[in-house]
Amino acid sequence: MTLIEMIERMSARLDQAGVSFGHGTTNAFDEAAWLALWALQLPLDSLAAHASRELSRADQARINALVDERITTRRPAAYLTQEAWLQGVPFYVDERVIVPRSFIAELLADGTVDPWLSDRTRRVLDLCTGNGSLAVLAAMAYPDVTVDAGDLSTDALEVARINVERHGLTERVRLVQSDLFDALPGPYDLILCNPPYVNARSMAALPPEYQAEPALALAGGDDGMDLVRRLLRDAPARMSEDAVLVLEIGNEREHFEAAFAQLEVVWLATSAGDEQVLLVTRDALLAGGPR
Repeated sequence: MTLIEMIERMSARLDQAGVSFGHGTTNAFDEAAWLALWALQLPLDSLAAHASRELSRADQARINALVDERITTRRPAAYLTQEAWLQGVPFYVDERVIVPRSFIAELLADGTVDPWLSDRTRRVLDLCTGNGSLAVLAAMAYPDVTVDAGDLSTDALEVARINVERHGLTERVRLVQSDLFDALPGPYDLILCNPPYVNARSMAALPPEYQAEPALALAGGDDGMDLVRRLLRDAPARMSEDAVLVLEIGNEREHFEAAFAQLEVVWLATSAGDEQVLLVTRDALLAGGPR
């Protein structure tokens, strides 16, 4: 059996089992390819080069065992491989953090945020940093900045440290245990935040793959805006005069606009549309933010 034939067979198994995707892949074929290539210790972007490779029985057994584990445990594939990729950059991940998938990563990579910055942009904050992926990507995108990466969870910060060290950024990325801004006085020129924002009804309906992630990093209260209210209230005091805040709120735009009807924001286009991530200036927060 060739690798591509094995992947097609595993893809059918994943579909038949009804597993959920969204932790690095969006469909059964891509998930099967990820698991098969990882099991064979091949680069995840090398399928075309190895598609016709004949698999030994041992190769097939390794792939079958990994797909079996994926189906029976319903854990995201990233937890099984302990690796996730964001904008082509690899990150260590385990059950102490959610699997990194923020659309803010796209905006850092494609320069969408750049027009809002200036030659005075020097201090960046990645709040609710999780495994540290956005902090690392920000440091990569802007070589002249230093980044504070804050999180309430000490477990998450242990994972973030692995990634900061992996990418050689310990001199520029500082990890801080903090309940939002409590230990982060600023001022910052750019704040990035992918906070817990899933509303209570959606939390109750999450498939097992998402329930395997830390609820602390997902649950945002009845309307998903509990932490966002605190964030927007306290942010201006931690922002420099021309600073901006880039905030991901996922599928909660309706709840966001209901909660902050007076706040002027800019919705940024991502691969998932223009309702996932917003940008707000310090002046706008002072004029129309929560009190």
